[in-house]
Amino acid sequence: MSTQNPIPEIGDQPIRDASVLGAPRVLALGVQHMFAMFGATVLVPVITGLSVSTTLLFAGLGTLLFHLISKGKVPAFLGSSFAFLAGYAAIAPNGEKELLPYACFGVAVAGLLYLVLATLFKAFGANRVMKYFPPVVTGPIIIAIGLNLSQSAIDNCSTHWWVALVAIAIIVICNIWGKGMIKIIPIICGVVGSYIAAAIAGIIDFTPVAEAPWIGFPINPDATVFSIFTRGNADTALLITSILTIVPIAFATMMEHIGDISAISSTVGENFIKDPGLHRTLTGDGLATALASLFGAPANTTYGENTGVLTLTEVYDPMVIRIAAAIAVICSFCPKFSAIIEVMPAATMGGISLVLYGMISAVGVRNIVETKVDFSKSRNVIIAALIMVLSIGINYSATGSIAFQAGTMTLSFTGLAVGSFVGIVLNAILPGKDYNFENDEPNSTGVEFEIVQGKSLREKE
Repeated sequence: MSTQNPIPEIGDQPIRDASVLGAPRVLALGVQHMFAMFGATVLVPVITGLSVSTTLLFAGLGTLLFHLISKGKVPAFLGSSFAFLAGYAAIAPNGEKELLPYACFGVAVAGLLYLVLATLFKAFGANRVMKYFPPVVTGPIIIAIGLNLSQSAIDNCSTHWWVALVAIAIIVICNIWGKGMIKIIPIICGVVGSYIAAAIAGIIDFTPVAEAPWIGFPINPDATVFSIFTRGNADTALLITSILTIVPIAFATMMEHIGDISAISSTVGENFIKDPGLHRTLTGDGLATALASLFGAPANTTYGENTGVLTLTEVYDPMVIRIAAAIAVICSFCPKFSAIIEVMPAATMGGISLVLYGMISAVGVRNIVETKVDFSKSRNVIIAALIMVLSIGINYSATGSIAFQAGTMTLSFTGLAVGSFVGIVLNAILPGKDYNFENDEPNSTGVEFEIVQGKSLREKE
């Protein structure tokens, strides 16, 4: 007499092989990851004037490319990067269709800069390079990423606070007290529940959904970077300006990438910095960004929202992320689906984001705590303080960035870029380094630093 293995309950213990859950549950998890990234991902094209369908297509394709290059080991989803918004605004301040391809050209070049850092990791190893990115640097950066996004969540919630509270309440109830299938998909439940509540209250206009076709090609040839050169009247000066203005932003997004990989490592409990290695993850992220930009989509980045979903569900199988990516690609060919999401109340996305953005910052705190960063040392306090104050303070300033005049051009740097740069430099030059990156024996955060009491790293060596 044969016995059938029971389907494990979500939350009892982390699940690294999602196939044990069965196809329906795995599909539901994939849909949830797609929904988790969708709100923030489509917000970037809405702000910049880029295509929502193209954005969704290359979020999916970029994620699949990332998984291919990183050997399918990292459960990361690539969505639109908010860090480049200032760059798009500098080149196409009002979303001018004829100028957006020039901005995308600059972002594509910025994506290639990832390959330079990836080469350094490959050539010198993570042990040497990661000395410049210890938890006292990456932890505050992760915290700042979540807090910088918090304003958009609050602004969205404030449109209809009761709708946002419905989404938050459903997520909490499903995650804490839910059983079986309900516990797996708290985000979807929150989206559907608050969406239905808003529809019943009559605050959703479904006219765009009715007018949208069922099938459509997601790429507009006239919006791609290639259109600049096929027209025969490319503005060389604007191309150079785009590169000089946008490429520096990549220094912040690369640090964000390292922080995200550290956060995913912390959540999953595996050292992705060692295997598949930051050289692979950076290459995947950079190439995905370059590819998306060439075809008129926003820059890609590893997504904190999906790290939040990993934390909620404790299902860590990268296959679930690839399913989400495939669903995103399929949905990009359906303008009606995009319209359904676009008419979703901002408060619904705000409620979901409020939970997920908070979890991003919480993971940063966890990274600092678990790696035992010593805040009795003034150097560590100064580094963490300046990273967070600069990253958050500049972001919420009147201009939202710091501008520098370079000849006839003005270069703008976001708070995250400034905070990351200052943190890295201070960590490199201030005395009292007492950490050593141990690549072979990671702790649950994926980055282990050995404290050397009374000795500098140089003295130990």
